[in-house]
Amino acid sequence: MTEDLSYRRKPLTPEQRQARDATRRVEAEKAMRDHEEAQKAFYANKERLKAERLAREAAETKA
Repeated sequence: MTEDLSYRRKPLTPEQRQARDATRRVEAEKAMRDHEEAQKAFYANKERLKAERLAREAAETKA
């Protein structure tokens, strides 16, 4: 019985490996920036909503 090895990948050349690693690094940096921006937006919105809630509660207690 012989094995069909056609599904195996060909080994990458050093240039291909460097290009792949550089692409992955760029994509990872972009993902980190996107995540950081989303976190900043989330916390800014959270603080805005908290301030609105506190103002509403303060107005209710005065009334």
